[in-house]
Amino acid sequence: MTKVILASASPRRKQLLEQAGLANFIVRPAEGPELLADAHLPPGEAVTAIALAKCREVADKAGPDALVLAADTMVYLDGELLGKPKDEEEAVHMLTRLAGAKHTVYTGVALYLNGETRTGVEMTDVFFRPLTQREIRAYVATGESMDKAGSYGMQGLASVFVRRIEGDVYTVIGLPLCRVAELAQEMGVRLF
Repeated sequence: MTKVILASASPRRKQLLEQAGLANFIVRPAEGPELLADAHLPPGEAVTAIALAKCREVADKAGPDALVLAADTMVYLDGELLGKPKDEEEAVHMLTRLAGAKHTVYTGVALYLNGETRTGVEMTDVFFRPLTQREIRAYVATGESMDKAGSYGMQGLASVFVRRIEGDVYTVIGLPLCRVAELAQEMGVRLF
């Protein structure tokens, strides 16, 4: 069986892989900064580029016959990519902008095995209901928003903010499992 390495510190990505039935994998997060080399890239290309950089960093140390999986997620609103907030005030600002609006979540994935790389991207539209400043500040005070693109976790306390989605829920959570499975199969590996 192929050794699988998840190049991510995200507990949500780890949990999703386990939930899908992948039991034996190693978590080895990329350590480099999540920087976008070209700020003018379209959202799908931007998250894919970051995922690929993470994947390559970990693959360089992975050894032969290891399948390395990396991902990156960002929220796109009004022509701007929203990553993880730097502090609570930035989280409040992001959530205020998202309140009552539609935004698009992009998750790019990259897989590497024996010198071969595959990448993909998924996008999902998310519609927030209107929110009060009190609701937003109470949510931010929980700390849940601080390590998430767009300052919210749909699978957590912010689930009550989401009126509906159009697309794959796992893209919003941070790992589009169907796309990952398809890319792995293209490489001759059955993950799930």
